[in-house]
Amino acid sequence: MALKRVEVDLFVWDGAESGQPTTAAYQIDKSVISGQTNITLEIAELVRDYFSVSFNNDYPSITRYVRAVVNSFDDTDEPYETNPITTTFVALDGYGYFEEGTNPELSRNALISANNIYLPENTAGNFPIFAEGVGKVIIDSTTTQITDNGNTNQKVQYITIPANSSTIQVFDTDDTTLKKTITVSNICEPKFTPYKITFINKYGCFENLFFFKKSSEITNVTDEMYKRNIVTNTASTYNTYDNQRERMNVNAKTSLTMNTGFIVEDMNQTIEELFYSENVWIRYNGQTLPVIPSSKSLEYKTQLNDSLINYTIQFDFAFDRINNVR
Repeated sequence: MALKRVEVDLFVWDGAESGQPTTAAYQIDKSVISGQTNITLEIAELVRDYFSVSFNNDYPSITRYVRAVVNSFDDTDEPYETNPITTTFVALDGYGYFEEGTNPELSRNALISANNIYLPENTAGNFPIFAEGVGKVIIDSTTTQITDNGNTNQKVQYITIPANSSTIQVFDTDDTTLKKTITVSNICEPKFTPYKITFINKYGCFENLFFFKKSSEITNVTDEMYKRNIVTNTASTYNTYDNQRERMNVNAKTSLTMNTGFIVEDMNQTIEELFYSENVWIRYNGQTLPVIPSSKSLEYKTQLNDSLINYTIQFDFAFDRINNVR
């Protein structure tokens, strides 16, 4: 007998792996398309509905357990194979590139693409790892053993980079296989104020990128105008100090144009992921504020073509200057 249809109960939750909800998030019933012999289901967009991103300089682990319980049936509506088949995943809200093919396996160790991190001098930092795939992290001569209690809040962990560190080594779960080496550059910037941008990267994790050089702030004001009647009812006169043209619905949006300072070509990957990110924040005047990269065109810079690589990027604050939240 041939496969006719499948019934799928899709569960999505956070917390412990044993905490599966009693009710499925989605129930899917799909039949074989005529002329085909198998059934393909795309669940990524369904699972993504259960991700919510919030950030206040706190770096939470945004992961979910996903469990697919699949029952398959043949032409006579009898089980096509042993029912049910249950598969459990740990899901992050990341993405792959077209050239990586269908369902690419992203990194299972350090969850950043570049092999370099830039930090202001005398400033600590952090970077994300996937705890299931990392046994230990060595920063200079200090070793941190990675443990995972199975809860979703442990799946992505942000490792602290002590101030003025130089080298990070990330090892596989066997504690001997080196998976990634990251060089930390500590930048002395006596003239300008470095600003920290945090964004959701390709792996669905928070990643920091500092802008060290010149920054400028611009406010663009919007308004509407109307003409009002200023003639008095009694004397049919008007006061010359009353305005005939009235302003209304005044608001403003503020943008920042910032420069990375000189970085290595390897950081092109990080800049690219910043441009693709739907969630970006800046640490500004002691607050974490949402911003949107308003620069929409990225010209990749190389050492061969440009010698020294500096990126200038404009960000819009993701809110109106005058508070109109109702």
